[in-house]
Amino acid sequence: MDKSFQVEVVYALPQGATVVKAMAEPGNSAQALIQACGILSRHPDIDLAKNKIGVFSRQVKLDYEVKPGERIEIYRPLIADPKEVRKRRAEQAKAKAE
Repeated sequence: MDKSFQVEVVYALPQGATVVKAMAEPGNSAQALIQACGILSRHPDIDLAKNKIGVFSRQVKLDYEVKPGERIEIYRPLIADPKEVRKRRAEQAKAKAE
């Protein structure tokens, strides 16, 4: 009896997402599937030491054991610090009010 199952590995960019379907075995880690599915060769800018990953928008570690039907998401680094953006907006709103 074959216990393999399908998962998706996703990397989204502003111009579109790359979705790769991969076959996994029980006990496979997210890192192993990301490396085996070929998405790293399509997107050499992905660095698993820097890029965070998740499953259905919930951050997980690289050694996370993938379950049937899950979607492994590779997140891009933030280009702006959210705290700094909020601070700038608040300063602009304050300046307009004066």
